[in-house]
Amino acid sequence: MRPLPGAPGVAAAAALLLLLLSRARADEHEHTYQDKEEVVLWMNTVGPYHNRQETYKYFSLPFCVGSKKSISHYHETLGEALQGVELEFSGLDIKFKDDVMPATYCEIDLDKEKRDAFVYAIKNHYWYQMYIDDLPIWGIVGEADENGEDYYLWTYKKLEIGFNGNRIVDVNLTSEGKVKLVPNTKIQMSYSVKWKKSDVKFEDRFDKYLDPSFFQHRIHWFSIFNSFMMVIFLVGLVSMILMRTLRKDYARYSKEEEMDDMDRDLGDEYGWKQVHGDVFRPSSHPLIFSSLIGSGCQIFAVSLIVIIVAMIEDLYTERGSMLSTAIFVYAATSPVNGYFGGSLYARQGGRRWIKQMFIGAFLIPAMVCGTAFFINFIAIYYHASRAIPFGTMVAVCCICFFVILPLNLVGTILGRNLSGQPNFPCRVNAVPRPIPEKKWFMEPAVIVCLGGILPFGSIFIEMYFIFTSFWAYKIYYVYGFMMLVLVILCIVTVCVTIVCTYFLLNAEDYRWQWTSFLSAASTAIYVYMYSFYYYFFKTKMYGLFQTSFYFGYMAVFSTALGIMCGAIGYMGTSAFVRKIYTNVKID
Repeated sequence: MRPLPGAPGVAAAAALLLLLLSRARADEHEHTYQDKEEVVLWMNTVGPYHNRQETYKYFSLPFCVGSKKSISHYHETLGEALQGVELEFSGLDIKFKDDVMPATYCEIDLDKEKRDAFVYAIKNHYWYQMYIDDLPIWGIVGEADENGEDYYLWTYKKLEIGFNGNRIVDVNLTSEGKVKLVPNTKIQMSYSVKWKKSDVKFEDRFDKYLDPSFFQHRIHWFSIFNSFMMVIFLVGLVSMILMRTLRKDYARYSKEEEMDDMDRDLGDEYGWKQVHGDVFRPSSHPLIFSSLIGSGCQIFAVSLIVIIVAMIEDLYTERGSMLSTAIFVYAATSPVNGYFGGSLYARQGGRRWIKQMFIGAFLIPAMVCGTAFFINFIAIYYHASRAIPFGTMVAVCCICFFVILPLNLVGTILGRNLSGQPNFPCRVNAVPRPIPEKKWFMEPAVIVCLGGILPFGSIFIEMYFIFTSFWAYKIYYVYGFMMLVLVILCIVTVCVTIVCTYFLLNAEDYRWQWTSFLSAASTAIYVYMYSFYYYFFKTKMYGLFQTSFYFGYMAVFSTALGIMCGAIGYMGTSAFVRKIYTNVKID
């Protein structure tokens, strides 16, 4: 990142961010091996199959560790720490291209307490995750008999590792050696390693984890086509209605200009022209409003950039890379927040710009960190791996105070100086015009509730695929679909808010700023309602930790989506309002 002239602190902050996001990048494994070079098997987490986010350290269950104690490398990024990745060395001796015959690596002295721990894990369908050369491997802890009276532990890990040249391209685990859990006995844990040559290219080694039959199903294609047709229909309808209606409005207003004062007084004056002296009046609570608009513009920029990066780079191949990228992009795009929020606040006559900058900078981080802090208490109580370490919390706080805040300040100063002047096409009256009574369906509250239906309808199928990839065991990789859906969402949101604002102004109600924002932001309400349906009918989640994790972060996701949609709707509507009042002659 190139530092701004005269701002060495910003450069230092950017360097700090890069250091925090990839703390041990210089020691990153190159994924190449020499013959008989050490290959590390990492044990990650264990937890209930139906609760993907409820994970614990692998050795929180009374598994034993192999005899090999020393390792040659280890690294962990900020994204891994936030996602609860807990890599622990297995102690197994594995060397590149060196087969290992079935051998015992440790022994479990099974007392009653350890047996009860394994029985509880088997009853709740516990599975565990391991890594070899960043390739994930999953295995089941054990199983019960048909009657549910006896429980068995899988004790033999049969590893088959595929290699292409000097790189590992495939790993498979077969669990064998079913042993009945009987108290006060000894259970021997064993493993074997079989190396085999593979034709899979290193760049394609993650293809086996993808599920094209799910993500590229005809329903997915049909939903995109359906949303695209909705956009064409909606844009055409809006263009036709507004162009015809506005043409009639312009003709009527031009005719009124030719009338004398007596005829104009006797005439039936109505419509959006009558509120020209109030339409550019500052919104209520301009400090909060401008902060929301700035935050929404930043979320849109982050979404766009992360999707583009994900389309170019396969971020799913590295643990925590998606989250690390999102954090970096969010911090780097802080000037966008400051620019749009600061300039809007200045145009609305706001004087407490420093307070607005602080609120805009910390609005989204405070919401995310507040939710994470609450869920962290539950994770600590459960001793889950999702409990965020104190050092990671300090790192996130440093990013907020030493990266996001300075960059937001730069954006705010630029926004106030470059586009902070209120160059409205109409003068604002000193006395607000009284708002006449109107029909119930023209009230802002009704418009807000109805405004989010069509935007939600254009994305809810994609929401299912995104939810499934995050809350179930799918890797989302069709970011081209996501980009199309984002474009469709933006177009539908702008069209809907323009129509809503036109009807509102035609009813001589000039409170369009909050109405345009909230009518688009109400999409979040429908997304959150859909998350309830998904939880109860599409998953088998249970327990306090998983439930609070699900609904807590779904609330964060829905709120962020709503703020983004609201900002998009307001920006499009603002351009529309400015355009129609520029083209009308005002006395």
